[in-house]
Amino acid sequence: MPRRPTVYDVAERAGVSIATVSFAFRQPQRVRESTRDSVLEAAKELGYVPSASARGLARGTTGALGLYSFDLMLGNQDPLPENDLLEAPHISLDPRLFPLYVDEVERGFALECRTLGRALLLDSGAPLSSDVYDIAGRVDGLAVFPGPHRPETLHTVAQSIPVLAFSTVVDDAPFSHVHVDNHAGIDHLLRHLAQTHDVRDAAFVGNLSMHEFQERLASFEALRETYFPESVPTDSSALLAELAGPEWPEALGELIDARHLPRALVCENDQRALEVLDLLIAKGVKVPSDVIVTGFDGILAGRLSNPTLTTVRQPLETMGRLAARLLSEQAATRDRTPTTHILPLQPDFRGSCGCSDH
Repeated sequence: MPRRPTVYDVAERAGVSIATVSFAFRQPQRVRESTRDSVLEAAKELGYVPSASARGLARGTTGALGLYSFDLMLGNQDPLPENDLLEAPHISLDPRLFPLYVDEVERGFALECRTLGRALLLDSGAPLSSDVYDIAGRVDGLAVFPGPHRPETLHTVAQSIPVLAFSTVVDDAPFSHVHVDNHAGIDHLLRHLAQTHDVRDAAFVGNLSMHEFQERLASFEALRETYFPESVPTDSSALLAELAGPEWPEALGELIDARHLPRALVCENDQRALEVLDLLIAKGVKVPSDVIVTGFDGILAGRLSNPTLTTVRQPLETMGRLAARLLSEQAATRDRTPTTHILPLQPDFRGSCGCSDH
């Protein structure tokens, strides 16, 4: 392959210093128009493109921010053809399995990186320390989505670069956090169910695999007596308790068959709520006339379901933008003082609780 032209080649062709070439691309207002035109023409003739990586290395930085997510579907992927990707079968993803929460936060992060003039490096993988270390070594700051990672991994990375965790609160952590007020979100939902729809009993549904889901369950349990004081134990109390656990589909199926469903099912997130809607419809249970279903997060799929999903919306794009800005500022100032930002939620009452779409 031919050698890639360098700033030295452009300077020699244009008859200027390498500093002038740099200014012509980065701070054109500092270079006379005729000189700038000569530099740009030389660059065009040589096929020269400025290297952001080279500039960053000269300053001891990369100019990039990283965003890491844990690919929870790695084990379910079918291998693609090795030689001809054009022969790969069409892949159709169920939007309830695809991590839409991650996508919307990622969009905000990418938009803010563009505004800041920083490159964006995306990575995902299994919960192994080596995967996180690999991306951390190539960026100036790293944001990490919630997942089954080991906290000590982020502690180690935070000794070298700024780190920020989404929706995962770790006490006394040396890294920053961006998350939402889960307690307020559950309060919005339960108050609406009790006051607007006269709900007297409700149950929480989910597998509780993430910290934020556990936080939402704790808020539900703390507020249940406030909003549903008349709720009394039933013969199906054990099954109701199992709805908040990994065996929730089986427990829900048994409750449906025994006709002991509570009036409302409050799900840990929207994706879980959409699964619950599927199961209820398959069993002939009508939503919301027989049972109300609510979610949490505000992903796009919830607006397209039938009925549309009542939920509380996280400011997902804002979360991504804020994370990128915080990491960029910490990388530039070398101030790694951890900060915590709790963002508000917006309730969105729709068809699955009996409200009209708006």
